[in-house]
Amino acid sequence: MAEVLELRQYTLRPGRRDELIDLFDREFVETQEAVGAQVLGQFRDRDDADRFVWLRGFADMPTRGAALPAFYGGPVWREHGGAANATMIDSDDVLLLHPVKDLDLTGQDRGGPTTLVTITLYHLPPGGEDAFLDFFAAEAEPMLTATGAPPLAVLRTLHAENNFPALPFREDANVVAWIASFPGQDELREHVRQLGREPRWTHDTLPMLTKQLARPPEQLQLSPTDRSLLR
Repeated sequence: MAEVLELRQYTLRPGRRDELIDLFDREFVETQEAVGAQVLGQFRDRDDADRFVWLRGFADMPTRGAALPAFYGGPVWREHGGAANATMIDSDDVLLLHPVKDLDLTGQDRGGPTTLVTITLYHLPPGGEDAFLDFFAAEAEPMLTATGAPPLAVLRTLHAENNFPALPFREDANVVAWIASFPGQDELREHVRQLGREPRWTHDTLPMLTKQLARPPEQLQLSPTDRSLLR
């Protein structure tokens, strides 16, 4: 199980996302897994046609420190890295995360139907993660589950030294994230509708949750690629 995860958000050159996805899914899945990285999810951002999001995992930081130079110094990246980089404007929006609740891929496969995956990011002031996680587990998670959005994972910022500086991550981040999956947009809307009709959520839980944040939350709405494990 991955104890270290990277949530990577890439801004791409206009119209080139499918080009990157075709290359990524063909060349960069098994070849990363062969050196110790876990390719957990690859996604189209549904709100931005030039945004590619993916999730990579490692057993621990030493594994990350060995896997990344092995891949980026290896023959597959030497052959195809230039083509991949040519599709990108920015690839430095990266969060280093640790699972509080392990990512649940039970029953997932690379050939299943496309679904809608959401990743909700809560940005917290320094030192606010522990209290927020206690509150989230006790108050928010049961209500999310009851209204059709059980978290597949809960993640928090991993504060660690970057052991592969060639790939930076956001070292000033203080984030709690949770991941959910829906059959489609209609089911997400129904979850939001049900949650909004819960008086305890609207009058108590949501105001208390929002009060703890450093800035408004973000929600990524994502469509898995054909080869994404997470869907």
